[in-house]
Amino acid sequence: MATIELEAVTKVYPNGVQAVHQLDMQVGEAEFLVLVGPSGCGKTTVLRMVAGLERLTSGSIRIGGRDVSNVPPKERDIAMVFQNYALYPHMTVAENIGFALKLRKVPKAEIGRRVRAAAGVLDLLPYLDRRPAQLSGGQRQRVAMGRAMVRNPSAFLMDEPLSNLDAKLRVQMRAELSQLQRRLGVATMYVTHDQTEAMTMGDRVAVMRSGQLQQCDAPQALYDRPINLFVAAFMGSPSMNLFEAVVGPGGSTLHVGDQEIAVPDSATNRSLPKYAGKKVAFGLRPEDLHLTPRDGTASGLKGTVDLVEALGPEKLLYVRIEATRVMVEDAVSVEGEAPGPLHLDSSSASPADENLPQPVVPGGSATETLVVLRAPSSLDVRTGDRVEVAMDMESAHYFDLDSGMRID
Repeated sequence: MATIELEAVTKVYPNGVQAVHQLDMQVGEAEFLVLVGPSGCGKTTVLRMVAGLERLTSGSIRIGGRDVSNVPPKERDIAMVFQNYALYPHMTVAENIGFALKLRKVPKAEIGRRVRAAAGVLDLLPYLDRRPAQLSGGQRQRVAMGRAMVRNPSAFLMDEPLSNLDAKLRVQMRAELSQLQRRLGVATMYVTHDQTEAMTMGDRVAVMRSGQLQQCDAPQALYDRPINLFVAAFMGSPSMNLFEAVVGPGGSTLHVGDQEIAVPDSATNRSLPKYAGKKVAFGLRPEDLHLTPRDGTASGLKGTVDLVEALGPEKLLYVRIEATRVMVEDAVSVEGEAPGPLHLDSSSASPADENLPQPVVPGGSATETLVVLRAPSSLDVRTGDRVEVAMDMESAHYFDLDSGMRID
């Protein structure tokens, strides 16, 4: 078993675009590390540099302790699975899986043994004599995985391998792929733009933005304790509701629009009183908002139901309230698109910082905006209803509006 280590890895293209900036990262033995972020954040470039398909501008990459920064791809002992299955249409499943071994002049008997072993793990034994056109999308993806497996690589690199599958099959393949990786026990780097896929598959998840690593942690830790506004907005489906608020004296209240919200003593951050009289961003997950308070300490904002989405076991309610939503640049994921004015806006960037990520753009004057909350399917609520949104302030997250960093 081997590890993958990246130290101060930087990639600058000839046109001056910096795709990756001073990236430090390690994938442990048998670990499943997921790289996630919006399109253009540099995650695929990182994978291609590890594979040797892109040259590093600076820094180093080690696989199994060996520096491979300038080693050709074929000598790095890695196997890569792409978004495009790239199967040979004229070859059978068995021939596709064993093709790389054939090029290496591995004896036929050994090729047959490895192919059948991989096909057995992937439930492909009944299809070894079929051609790709006779397979489903999920079966083709398994063939691509089998082709990588037979090489017994030190590391797996996967670039959005499930993105071409339909939603139902993608969910099934997520589980199968996770189980397979744990069975093989090989260090794996997996790239996706789908944060739901990242949360369900990774031992750890590395969130990237504009070529820089934002946070790398266990999926639940990212969800429960995002380090900055970008991670807070990006991770979660639906996204965290983020608002501007003015901190009251002693950090015991927040002023949102024309309303005052009490901050429970147990939830008052030690650093929050330092922001008295200043604007901060505070956030609540959809499950931390309710139409009726759970206890007497909950605070609420009056609003109007704009949309009700029935999802079977629950409903998602979109409620229009008087508040200013914090807009986080780039923080929209495929599965986690947030309602309201969450869009690209780099107007706050100074000329010297125009190539660096700008964490937050304050949202101007207080206006109506949408919040999303989860509700039980039995709740009788309709579009147009006037409601009061209760906030579980024990679960609130606080962020500095200038730096975008978590207030701790």
